[in-house]
Amino acid sequence: MNSTVRPDILSATESPLVGASAYSRFVQRIRRRYAEQLPLLPEGAPARASMQLTLAALLASGLETGAALRVLRQLVLERLVVLDCDGSCDSQAPLLMVTKAMTELAELALDVAMQSSGQMLDALHGAPQAPNGERACMWVVGMGKLGARELNVSSDIDLIYVYDHDGETAGRSDGRGQISNHEYFAHQVKSVFSLIGDVTEHGFVFRVDLALRPNGNSGAAAISLSALEDYFQAQGREWERFAWLKSRVVAPQDCIRSGSAQALRSSVLPFVFRRYLDYNVFDALRILHRQIREHATKRCAGHPERANDVKMSRGGIREIEFTVQLLQVVRGGQFPELRTRPTVDALQRVAHANLMPQDTADALAKAYDFLRRVEHRIQYLDDQQTHVLPTRDDDLGWISKTLGFDNYCLFLIELDAQRELVAAEFDKLLGGKIDCKGCGKGTSEPPPQLDDLLEQLPAQWPAQFRHRLTLWRQHPRILALREDSRARLARLLQRTAGWLCERSVTEEAALRFLDWIEPLLRRESYLALLLERPAVHERLLRLMGAAKWPARYLLQHPGVIDELASDEMMHERFDAAGFTKELQQRLAALRRTGEDDEETCLNLLRRAHHAEVFRTLARDVEGVLTVEQVADDLSALAEAVLSITADWCWQRLKNRHRESPQFAIIAYGKLGGKELGYGSDLDIVFVFEDEDERAPEVYATFVRKLINWLTIKTGEGDLFEIDTALRPNGNSGLLVTRFEAYARYQQQRGSNTAWTWEHQAMTRARFVLGEESLRLRFDQVREAVISAPRDVAALRDEIMAMRDKVRAAHPVKGDKFDVKHSVGGMVDAEFAVQFLVLSQSARHPELIHNVGNIALLQRAEAAGLLPPGVGERAASAYRELRRVQHRARLNEEPTQVTPPLLQAECDAIQALWAAIFKSIP
Repeated sequence: MNSTVRPDILSATESPLVGASAYSRFVQRIRRRYAEQLPLLPEGAPARASMQLTLAALLASGLETGAALRVLRQLVLERLVVLDCDGSCDSQAPLLMVTKAMTELAELALDVAMQSSGQMLDALHGAPQAPNGERACMWVVGMGKLGARELNVSSDIDLIYVYDHDGETAGRSDGRGQISNHEYFAHQVKSVFSLIGDVTEHGFVFRVDLALRPNGNSGAAAISLSALEDYFQAQGREWERFAWLKSRVVAPQDCIRSGSAQALRSSVLPFVFRRYLDYNVFDALRILHRQIREHATKRCAGHPERANDVKMSRGGIREIEFTVQLLQVVRGGQFPELRTRPTVDALQRVAHANLMPQDTADALAKAYDFLRRVEHRIQYLDDQQTHVLPTRDDDLGWISKTLGFDNYCLFLIELDAQRELVAAEFDKLLGGKIDCKGCGKGTSEPPPQLDDLLEQLPAQWPAQFRHRLTLWRQHPRILALREDSRARLARLLQRTAGWLCERSVTEEAALRFLDWIEPLLRRESYLALLLERPAVHERLLRLMGAAKWPARYLLQHPGVIDELASDEMMHERFDAAGFTKELQQRLAALRRTGEDDEETCLNLLRRAHHAEVFRTLARDVEGVLTVEQVADDLSALAEAVLSITADWCWQRLKNRHRESPQFAIIAYGKLGGKELGYGSDLDIVFVFEDEDERAPEVYATFVRKLINWLTIKTGEGDLFEIDTALRPNGNSGLLVTRFEAYARYQQQRGSNTAWTWEHQAMTRARFVLGEESLRLRFDQVREAVISAPRDVAALRDEIMAMRDKVRAAHPVKGDKFDVKHSVGGMVDAEFAVQFLVLSQSARHPELIHNVGNIALLQRAEAAGLLPPGVGERAASAYRELRRVQHRARLNEEPTQVTPPLLQAECDAIQALWAAIFKSIP
């Protein structure tokens, strides 16, 4: 460090910080040059309104537009230094106030420049015209920190100019001056630059950088919207997606207010955010970051002081921005709630989405605030576009004091700590430290060539695995892979084989993995995901080795594998409130960008449902959940999906006549009994209670729409199969019924009444959606039906006849025991419970509640309705049969076994059947 310190400066840095701003050489120049103009800026933080007043005063004083804008900048910056540096740290301006003021200054300057240049060009060439005769518009797109409203005090502004229509200008009244819209807007770009970027006696307003436009510095100054769309599709590069992530139309204001600037969104959003989880961007970001570090290394050659760059060096501002932008770009297509421009806001959204620990997000946000405030103080010194710490001791001392440090040694210690934290998180995200040519060569071995690997499969690899891979040598999908994807696949195969040789995964799992990935090879992002996330790769193999059905589910919904990245997932359960909140947030995010069309909503529901099913599946095959817990979670998920879908459908119903429907869904069968399995259909009945004369037609339309939303297949699959056969009069009845008619039918009032088998179904019925008043009325109807007086002998005969009918429809061949349909199987237990509920609930109200077959058997024994031990043994047998059935289905195996397997369970349920039905005369 330079130890030479001017005495006057030394005293300034050691004095109280009331007038710390006076140290800035930039501020000193402003106060000397613009002493008369400084009072024109109203007191307090500069805001757009106060800046407009000041600009008007400067123009009234005789300054031309360009000069007035430049002087305004000087006044605003002087005020910001005062607010940011004078006084104690507690009284200094927050970072957000400084960046907001700079952003609003840029927006105001660009708006004024666009208006001024437009008036001048209109006089020469007439207005640019759209095909419909209206004025064509050019939008000034702010990129980077301007787009995110995070502009720093000496920043340049990255701009891209986009106009909506090609065509020609109207020309002057004398018939001359007509030029193409493209030429008009190219002239306007130059005029705006002259008004804002040229350096005059008053300096500049902002340095302007157009390098981010399509084709960079060789591209057109202004590009049409259609040409931009073509560029995105044909030439847009991965790094440009990060650039466009923060893009925002910042001027002219009349285009923003009219909404015409919204047209740009439909082109930008699909370019930045892909519909699938996009892990290909990891390599793009590595390359971009390596190039930045190499450039920084070259700049530091012979100038070691340049290594202290708080933006570009390791652990700098750019790495925080890259960290959060990477997570946004990877997942923002499927999770629109992640789409936000400001860095600190994005960090919190990423944490809320469980993509980053909250503590990490908070630490990075703190580091970002600290580094940005350091950056501003560096720039306050001389108004230079630099991010490098000064080398003078007095400058460092001033920066340290204004940040609340007693000396610059303490400040440098804190700076190193913050940068180390940032670098560690960035390296962790990209899977290790970034090598660059200037930092020494990496030590990792070059990736294997896929062709060589397939031709010379290592002998130590398991035989079936090697044989399966030999079939890939001339496989069309393999031959069609791009070079980078071939390299990724080769590395994945080597990693898989390594785990096989270590016996941490089974050969069966590896073979299922090959069968799974082969048809997905065209979707290269999955190769990138697995390569970037070794933990996901390993968990995926373990999951596939546990059962066959998960592999089939993953083939239908491959995007869900990213759920395996979460270490917490295995220790969680389905959270209906959280699931609903997240989906509503995603819908709100889509609404903000005008993307909430019906197809997008359908796919949003499906992706969320598939992801939750997969989470439950992963916990299931890992043995974290019992069969009952799996059924509980799948049932709760189905109810949440029904609730959300009903809400969204009602809001989109064109002929709805009230804000909320007076409507309910009653679940039967597996959903009613909370015994839902993977792929189970939903047995549901729809009722309404609404006296409006339009109600029958409205609710019929609503229910048809709801069923369509639940069952239609989109590119993301479907949700459920819906069975409404249990509604009054079955498939010949109305799709949705007035509640009073439903109640009369169930309670056998009138000529149109329910059958006994429908009352059996009522024992498992449950109110799952609707107004609380309808829930209470349903519970009353159900209790009345279940506890109604009955001829017990007649009931026995009807239930036994129905049981025989079901058994005849599901014959069991040979000497096998079918866990569901054979004598002593699950259906016998279910029919026995239904008989107990319908025949005994009047005297034993503890049987009324729909608590499941196992609990009801235990309650029946406790009530003395079963001999001691019979109910408990039958309950345990039923639980085991459910477990066996569940595991067989997961592994796609028959649910039939050869006795004496499950003989004890069969005997326990036959004993239950005998105790109930043979005791009745």
